[in-house]
Amino acid sequence: MRAGRLSALASVLAAACLAAPAGATAAGMPLGLGTCGQNQGVYQCSGLAPTFDGVPLDTTVTLPRQGAGDLPLVVELNGFGNSKYEYLDPSSQAYTGNAFDWAKRGYAVLTYTARGFWGSCGTPAARLASPSACSKGYIRLADVRYEVRDAQYLIGELVDQGVADPARIGVTGDSYGGGQTFELAALRNRVMLPDGTLVQWRSPRGVPLHIAAAAPIIPWTDLVYAAAPNGRTLSYAVTPRNVDSNPIGVQKVTFTAGVYGSGVVSTGPGQPVGQPAQTGQPIGWFAPPGADPDSDVTLWLGRSTLGEPYIDPTIGGVVNQLENYRSAYYIDDSEPPAPLLVGNGFSDDLFPIGESLRYANRLKTMYPRAPLSLWYFDFGHQRGSNKPADRARLLAAIHAWFDHYLRDRGRTPRQGVTAMTQTCPRTAPSAGPFWAPTFAQLARGEVRWGSAAAQTILSVPGNPSVGAAIDPVAGGGNDCATTSAAAEPGTATYELPAARGAGYTLLGAPTIVASLSVAGTPGAAQIAGRLWDVGPGGDSQTLVARGLFRPTADGRYVWQLNANGWKFAAGHVPKLELLGEDPPYARPSNGSFSITVTRLELHLPVLNVPDCRVVLPIAPPALPAGYQIAPGVRAAVRSSQRFCRSR
Repeated sequence: MRAGRLSALASVLAAACLAAPAGATAAGMPLGLGTCGQNQGVYQCSGLAPTFDGVPLDTTVTLPRQGAGDLPLVVELNGFGNSKYEYLDPSSQAYTGNAFDWAKRGYAVLTYTARGFWGSCGTPAARLASPSACSKGYIRLADVRYEVRDAQYLIGELVDQGVADPARIGVTGDSYGGGQTFELAALRNRVMLPDGTLVQWRSPRGVPLHIAAAAPIIPWTDLVYAAAPNGRTLSYAVTPRNVDSNPIGVQKVTFTAGVYGSGVVSTGPGQPVGQPAQTGQPIGWFAPPGADPDSDVTLWLGRSTLGEPYIDPTIGGVVNQLENYRSAYYIDDSEPPAPLLVGNGFSDDLFPIGESLRYANRLKTMYPRAPLSLWYFDFGHQRGSNKPADRARLLAAIHAWFDHYLRDRGRTPRQGVTAMTQTCPRTAPSAGPFWAPTFAQLARGEVRWGSAAAQTILSVPGNPSVGAAIDPVAGGGNDCATTSAAAEPGTATYELPAARGAGYTLLGAPTIVASLSVAGTPGAAQIAGRLWDVGPGGDSQTLVARGLFRPTADGRYVWQLNANGWKFAAGHVPKLELLGEDPPYARPSNGSFSITVTRLELHLPVLNVPDCRVVLPIAPPALPAGYQIAPGVRAAVRSSQRFCRSR
């Protein structure tokens, strides 16, 4: 799903696909892959490997040397619309490294193209080559029962063949691969069968297996919320089950349409079935209409794009499928997951940090000693800056994580939360890294502001040029884009005092508490929140944080914008906008509405210690009914409040 696929792949695979060495047999090659040879100082075998239900997957196994066995195994899972070649270029800048790098560090590496893409039944040529085996090889959208089971099956085969050590299995991947990595970690030693039953994970020959370490990068944990957030996930609370889909939230329409499109045709270089791809070539295969109700992605997208009211059985079926079979947060949590290192991007509008923080808050509540390391900075989908120095720091942490948990090497890696800030221009180094035991403890104070005055939000679009500039797709992926700071019609707007002196640094999720009076078409109300940094002079502004919220009736609400790390320098004004529409990023409602906002409070968690004037002690957070406070929140409040007790 990352923009820009790897380009220098044809030459790499041409070098890898050498003739099989003399005396070798298919049975003596990993997974029976018949095209093997030395390449760039490692040993690789490539070809089609049938998975548990016979679907052929385009697979490569990379080893430190020919004949190496009983090795720690790293599985790298590709992003949506990408392929195994994401990791098969020695110069790859993938967040999780490449197969050559891992093999030279002493690991066996399994890379394969996810079912339904490219050479794994994704292209017409691949399906023509294996028509019977590919008959059900379509994209199932990271279904635990299929895509995740593919990884489990191939891992089991490598264990049975003596290539991989059953006690030293690690998985990683980004975006689509990151979501599957999270699912594998949550399952840990279990397999989900097609009927949803969980059974013990064993290799084809019966060897018990488990994931020993996992590093999901820019993943989701709740696919319903990731696609259509309703604003019920809070950074400082444990999210109750099912509130994230009740009500159905606001669809991130440019993402849902763009992701679907990227699964149909190629948007850049790639290599299906050993041949260079041309832009516009079919590279993905969704289930034919009506062929499989459990995987009818085309129907699901079509229905969700129609919008409200979300009351028909089709919507219930989609929610059931996405939550129960495609979201790590809803996998049975009666045992802890594998040791997790997770990275999400502050500027990632598709899978923001709330996706991993949701899981982390519950995990640390249930299993306080479960190994967990969270990495949050300016990277990820579309608007992320992806600074090389920050990526290198993350990759070093992933290496250390796997070296320790798969090879018992090095000290126990540091757990907790590591954060680095967004900076503009994009080439400017990030501030940090900053570390704390929990996300809540990154902030040492907060900037609070309130307004009792009534303002009204109308169901009208804001300035279209502003919306386009900050859209992750239409805006060209620039998180430092500036726009006009002029007031937008039908919008509730709140300007805080300009920062003074050394300024202050936001490090957390802006929290809004307000009384809302909702009128208009039932179920249509939505709020698109934006926090801006308005520069001196008041003419231009840069987006700091955004979020979508779905109120249902009159009442007192609490919701958040996506978290970020951002410095408000002296003379810069934080400005909160609450709009009724945020096109093209978010889908406008079908009906019309108005929302009257009163008694609004804005809480900005900041890195700075309280000065008891501008930066205040952190207030105990508002907790909706049914929510549990997250670990570390009370400690953060206590630590912050001590600064002003004597004043």
